[in-house]
Amino acid sequence: MKIILTGCAGFIGFHLAKKYLEMNYTVIGIDNLNSYYSKKLKKDRLNQLFEHPKKRNFIFHKVSIDNFKALKKIFIKHKPPIVVNLAAQAGVRHSLKKPLDYVKSNLIGFSNILVLSKEFRVKHFIYASTSSVYGNSKKNILAETDNVDHPIQFYAATKRSNELMAHAYSSLYNLPTTGLRFFTVYGPWGRPDMALFLFTKNMLNNRPIYVFNNGNHIRDFTFVDDIVDGIYKVTKKKFIKINKKNDPSESFCPFRILNIGNNNPIPLMRYIKVLESELGVKSKKFFKPLQKGDVKNTNASIKKIKNLYSYNPNTEIEKGIKKFVNWYREYFNV
Repeated sequence: MKIILTGCAGFIGFHLAKKYLEMNYTVIGIDNLNSYYSKKLKKDRLNQLFEHPKKRNFIFHKVSIDNFKALKKIFIKHKPPIVVNLAAQAGVRHSLKKPLDYVKSNLIGFSNILVLSKEFRVKHFIYASTSSVYGNSKKNILAETDNVDHPIQFYAATKRSNELMAHAYSSLYNLPTTGLRFFTVYGPWGRPDMALFLFTKNMLNNRPIYVFNNGNHIRDFTFVDDIVDGIYKVTKKKFIKINKKNDPSESFCPFRILNIGNNNPIPLMRYIKVLESELGVKSKKFFKPLQKGDVKNTNASIKKIKNLYSYNPNTEIEKGIKKFVNWYREYFNV
C-alpha cells in the first residue's frame, strides 16, 4: 500500500509514518519544515524515519502544501490510493497573532490536497480536524452529532472549514473523506508549544509554570500511540457508508467525521501533579485567567470510532507522562 502523508515531520505525522513503515506501507512524506517551532526537532524526527529499518519505503518531499504545482508533480509520480493530510498551521494562541498563516496552510493548502485527491481518484482522503470545533459547548460529552457552528478562535474556524470543504467534494465527486477530531494529543517527540513540553522544561529549569483558567481546565488528554492506532485502523479498513439521517457527520455521500480521543477527561491540576511526581520536582505555579480562544473542558464521545474501527485507547495518564519524560530526558540529555 502506498500513502501520501503530509506533515510527516510533525508530532503526530512522525509517529504515524513510523507505524505505516512498520506495517510495510510505502510512505510518501511531505513537509515544509517551517519555523513555527524548532526545525531541529522536526529534522531529528525525519532522521528517525531515514534511519528506520524499513527506510527504503520512506520517500520525502520538502514541499509546502500551498504550492499546488509541486504537489501535483508528487501526485503524478506516485498516484497514491490513500492520502492522509496532517499538515496544518497548529496552535490556538498563534492564530490570534498571525491568522494569515492559517489561511495559507489550513485553507489554501487543504484545498490543494482535496482537489488533487479528486483529480487522481484517491480511494480515501483522511484529514486532521480538531476538538476545538466544539467551542465552549455546555455538553459534558462531545459527540459528532453536536452543533459546531460556533468556533471561538480562528484555528478552529479553519478546521471546521476543512470539514465543510470535504463534505462538498464527497457530495460532488463521490470522494470518500474522513475527518478526525483530535483531542489534546501528548507524548514523546511532542510540540514545544504544548503544555506538557512547556511545564517539563520550566520545572526542570526551576522556572514557574503558567496555569491558565486558574487551573480549572479539564482535558481529554490522548496519548499519541492511541491516536496513531486509531488513524491506522481508519486507513486499513475500506470506507463504508452508514447513511444515518440523524447524524450530520454522516451523509448519503461518502463523508464522515470521527472523534478520536480518550473519553477519560483529566483535570489540569491532576495532570500537573502526575508530572511533578514523575519529575520529582514541585512546580511553582502562576495562576492566570482564561485566555482568549481557550476551550474550558473537553471530553470525547468515541462510541462511533469504536463501533466502526474497534478503536480502544488504553494508555493511562501516568504511563503516558512517564514515556514523555523519559524521552525528554534522553533527547535533551537532562
